[in-house]
Amino acid sequence: MATIKPFKALRPQAQFARQVASKPYDVLSSGEAKVEARGNPISFLHVTKSEIDLPAKTDIHSTEVYLKAKENLDAFVKREVLFSENKECFYIYRLIMNGRSQTGLVAVSSIDDYENNIIKKHELTRPDKENDRINHIKTTGAQTGNVFLAYRNNNKIDDIIETLTTKKSPVYDFVADDGISHSLWIVNDDKLISQIEDIFQKEINCTYIADGHHRAASAAKVRSELAEKKDAADYFLTTLFPASQLEILDYNRVIKTLNDLSHAEFLNLLEQDFIVEKQSSAYKPERAHCFGLYLKNEWYKLTSKENTYSEDPIGILDVTILQNNVLSKYLNIHDQRTDKNIDFVGGIRGLEELEKRVGSGECVMAFSLHPVSIEQLFSIADSGNIMPPKSTWFEPKLRDGLVTHLIYE
Repeated sequence: MATIKPFKALRPQAQFARQVASKPYDVLSSGEAKVEARGNPISFLHVTKSEIDLPAKTDIHSTEVYLKAKENLDAFVKREVLFSENKECFYIYRLIMNGRSQTGLVAVSSIDDYENNIIKKHELTRPDKENDRINHIKTTGAQTGNVFLAYRNNNKIDDIIETLTTKKSPVYDFVADDGISHSLWIVNDDKLISQIEDIFQKEINCTYIADGHHRAASAAKVRSELAEKKDAADYFLTTLFPASQLEILDYNRVIKTLNDLSHAEFLNLLEQDFIVEKQSSAYKPERAHCFGLYLKNEWYKLTSKENTYSEDPIGILDVTILQNNVLSKYLNIHDQRTDKNIDFVGGIRGLEELEKRVGSGECVMAFSLHPVSIEQLFSIADSGNIMPPKSTWFEPKLRDGLVTHLIYE
């Protein structure tokens, strides 16, 4: 059963919450983070993407970057932009995007649960991304990145959250520049805290990583590496959402070279496994097993033929169909986690971003995909299988900086 605990969050004074809150470190490049934080000296990007405060050619994985993150975090505390809660609490975090609301419980989850597969995974991780967060956590002493967990709905938890958010006022309540609303409530009543812990311990069999595999893996490895064990390092920062409130967006692909094929040769090869139809405008797949292809300033609809996929939980996924029948078959891309010929674009950026990446000459073509469902994610995680990399994109994203978990001070 799932073990969660309250914790003493490091968080902003209410008047600074909107300025501090920043997009997750892993959805912004260094250049985008620099622009995002421009004119805002207390953006949490100064902690999570601290290379923005160093010379432009600084290696983003250098010791200097992690030390700068620690320096900036300490400065925020010293200037009382951030403060530590005086008791262990849960928090309720509500996000509203385009009129759709999702409300989660902020808690620390057990590293033991992660290692014992009570917290279920659906993706593999990349060592370079793990090492980045390991170094960041160990240097700052803080888990600044929130892991987004999902669980199957529980009426008791739903009722508690509904009551609290109705009767209490949030400590933070603001709309960010991108139009997404963020609200945070404190759960500091000891009886209620115990009740929530007890429900998870007795009624929630498992939780699922929706977003944040690298953050979770890094937290686990930091715990194992600490010479002097810290109790706080046995847990990691999470926000848990009921599955019914979640929506998965498409996660699209851009390709940098055609593996020495001409445009015409590539299109001809695709006809072996797909029905290829030219489109008059950008094509966003309306159902599974259909793909958009943007190549040489033209959009195509690719419809999978029946022999391109199997009915097992992994084989039926569109990301698998694309991998087996295009990426590995014709483009020599066998490991999407490490191959430099492929990159990934979250659906929140729209098809315009795919056209931009190709139009700039950075990439030669792009694929738009239909999103997987939350039930597919649960089924695959329950079976112990792993999705191909970058299969899911969740929106809205949790903001960094509103709650931070200190593993040592």
